[in-house]
Amino acid sequence: MNKCFSDSPTVTATPVVYRDDDVVLDGVVMRDPATAEPRPGVLVVHGGAGLDDHARGRARRFAELGYVVLAADMYGRGVRGDRQRIMEQLAAFRADPGLLARRTRAALDVLATTPGVEGPLAAVGYCFGGMSVLELARAGSSVAGVISVHGSLLSNRPAPPGTVRTKILVCHGGSDPHIPWADVDGFAEEMTAAQADWQLTVYGGALHGFTHDGDTGQTPGVAYSETADARSWTAIRSFLTEIFDGEGAPVAGGISRCGSFDAG
Repeated sequence: MNKCFSDSPTVTATPVVYRDDDVVLDGVVMRDPATAEPRPGVLVVHGGAGLDDHARGRARRFAELGYVVLAADMYGRGVRGDRQRIMEQLAAFRADPGLLARRTRAALDVLATTPGVEGPLAAVGYCFGGMSVLELARAGSSVAGVISVHGSLLSNRPAPPGTVRTKILVCHGGSDPHIPWADVDGFAEEMTAAQADWQLTVYGGALHGFTHDGDTGQTPGVAYSETADARSWTAIRSFLTEIFDGEGAPVAGGISRCGSFDAG
């Protein structure tokens, strides 16, 4: 199976402990030590299961590109692996987008002060993590860009006009039964009204969780798509090049629906 990346043994993974108020969080910093010069930082936010092998694997991919990466812990100790506590935490985040944005900012603060990080930052989220980074954007974060991959798109606190300061890329499965088309249309309308710089790429036939290459197919509506995974990875790399270097290539793959606001 084509993974679109090499399993580089040079990437190091260093545990990092940080806090959001009284919640102790256990993240992982990944980097390629062969890259000596300071680099932009990429925050990776996990899906609903917590900081698992999928999130770590995605973080490794970004480190292999030369970025300094923090794989965040959004739940804190004692939650991952406990379904009841996970569901309670997810419900709390959905009810309070401000709490979700604050928890994500706590990880960004750690990334910004990590040795070797210099310049702009980006935040990438998968499933629940996609919702997390979009709430970060709605909260007015000055991070250079956020990327949501098969994440929830609507919020009970839509962004007011002029508040979204970061560029946004959304990678969405065209056959995702967990995110109805009304939510997709609602997100497009919200971001347009907010005067945001946003992109939405839809991958035909892809279900929810299309980047989870370890998925066993047991969850209805969730399945890995090698094609959508590869195309979204191309889009993500192009987006990071654009926001970090200002030399973005065209986003590849799927049916794209894009919008932007030019204040000039």
